[in-house]
Amino acid sequence: MFISNNACFAPTSFWLTGIPGLESLHIWLSIPFGSMYLVAVVGNVVILAVVKTERSLHQPMYFFLCMLAVIDLVLSTSTMPKLLAIFWFGARDISVNACLVQMFFIHCFATVESGVFLAMAFDRYVAICDPLHHTSVLSHPMVGRLGLAALLRGVLYIGPLPLLIRLRLPLYRTRVISHSYCEHMAVVTLACGDTRINNLYGMGIGFLVLILDSLAITASYFMIFRAVMGLATPEARLKTLGTCGSHICAILVFYIPIAVSSLTHRFGHHVPPHIHILLANFYLLIPPILNPVVYAVRTKQIRERLLHILKAGSQPR
Repeated sequence: MFISNNACFAPTSFWLTGIPGLESLHIWLSIPFGSMYLVAVVGNVVILAVVKTERSLHQPMYFFLCMLAVIDLVLSTSTMPKLLAIFWFGARDISVNACLVQMFFIHCFATVESGVFLAMAFDRYVAICDPLHHTSVLSHPMVGRLGLAALLRGVLYIGPLPLLIRLRLPLYRTRVISHSYCEHMAVVTLACGDTRINNLYGMGIGFLVLILDSLAITASYFMIFRAVMGLATPEARLKTLGTCGSHICAILVFYIPIAVSSLTHRFGHHVPPHIHILLANFYLLIPPILNPVVYAVRTKQIRERLLHILKAGSQPR
């Protein structure tokens, strides 16, 4: 009903398939996806509330953590409500403008998150390699400027993606997107006409963000480990490395799902389509779920504040 085999056309809306091949299981899939989304929202809101109320956490690392919490809320909320609407109500239709807005938010805030991880690596580098100047270098205004720079970079890098689609690709062979959300390449592959510029720009941004950011983070940690190895005792080394543990875990939680999803998409030609789509959804859900857990488990101040809140809430009134 939605495919035109003989001519291209200008659609007013697209049709999201949800998880293709698993349509009969959509109502059951809504249970784990809805639960994970709820956990992500509650976990990140709790992190924001704890850092706001606990003055001892008003430090650069925790301000960056708050930025991650906001980003994760935006990323998960950009996709999960629509996915759950598809699962529960079969609401697959999405206007072209809404699709492009969703695409912008997903790719923009994934880029911003990578930038915040890079800023956090810089914070850890200064804290360990130049501790006497950490407070002056990573002042509150500087933290704000780093966050703003990450946001502006995301907007500048990703802003052209939907604009290029709107201006260069008005016609499509079909309006059916074999995906649960408006991912850039999932839309571009449906278009009529020359898509090389769109493809090259998308790959170029992927290289700039994932490859260069990960290389810069790796270089920061190389210098951190070199400084740590120069400490006098094993206890001092372990204690110093312990301050990086949460950040390293959060980086792995962010980059590994993206890498697995990207490699599967490009080279896993024999992988069933529903596996591709599930992986693409998981890399938008796993970091928002695990980041609060990682920092709550590994950060003493957050853990103690959470326990205090829980005890206060459980006392009879």
